[in-house]
Amino acid sequence: MKPLKPWRSFSDQLQQLQARGLHVGDHAAALDYLERLGYYRLSGYWYPLRVIDRVASQAQGKAVRLETFVTGSRFEDVVRLYVFDKKLRLLALDALERIEMAVRVDVAHLLGKRDARAHENPAYLHGNFTKKFFANGPNKGKTEHQVWLEKYRALLHRARNEPFVAHHMQQYGGLPIWAAIEVWDFGLLSKLFAGMQHADQQTIAALYGAASGRAFAQWLRSLNFIRNVSAHHSRLWNINVLEVSALPSGWSPQINNKRPFFYCCLMQQLLRVICPNSSWGQRFNTLLASEFPATGGQFELTEFGVVPGWEGWALWA
Repeated sequence: MKPLKPWRSFSDQLQQLQARGLHVGDHAAALDYLERLGYYRLSGYWYPLRVIDRVASQAQGKAVRLETFVTGSRFEDVVRLYVFDKKLRLLALDALERIEMAVRVDVAHLLGKRDARAHENPAYLHGNFTKKFFANGPNKGKTEHQVWLEKYRALLHRARNEPFVAHHMQQYGGLPIWAAIEVWDFGLLSKLFAGMQHADQQTIAALYGAASGRAFAQWLRSLNFIRNVSAHHSRLWNINVLEVSALPSGWSPQINNKRPFFYCCLMQQLLRVICPNSSWGQRFNTLLASEFPATGGQFELTEFGVVPGWEGWALWA
């Protein structure tokens, strides 16, 4: 094992970056960013500016980068990329909040008509979710629904001092689904949707133009991944999406479903149903057109997953 890298002062960190070829025009501002954001967080944004070791890359079959920077690399551009990514995360969260709220209501309205506590009643959910036990791991001997209920009750306990939670627990001993959705997070929502009966899934999926309930369940899992990245302030613009969804029928086969742009397209499709007059698509277009740093090819929107001509798609009209 190699020893951990030594601690360095902020000034030493900046000097090291300069020694490796990163141009710093405003030293005071650069130090301020290092002090507020941290060297390690910013390193993910200057990574594309590092020189590629051609020999090592060919030998290993993947890009291997040196510590030195490509000629012309600027700290200012790193900061601009960070700010772009921050605005992208906030835009994603804006869309995902509306999507989460709408789908919560869809689920609660459909299931609540049958039983006010349908989320706790296995009779109104799919058998694989309520009867199939985990064979291994920390949840061995439990069903997915039991694990879901544990997480739900933990969130309920955390919200126990909320007036509406305290009222329902004192008066009724539990929350009806239309109130329970207020303590769910996106992950809990996506897992319950995946555990619904197929016909119920299909009813909701059809509202949003998904091919099937199963496809919509995967959309929710993927969007929950994007939500977690954004909410935890992680780098979003060129991240490899781990929860991938299949491309809807009729969409451009050029779209890479492992890149965030595809999931922004999904958000736009859902928002066109939820709030047709939303300016979200316009704001997304403006962000990409005016805020992404132009560095002569060192930062490329193709890493985000953008497909040429996307602005002309009917989805973004």
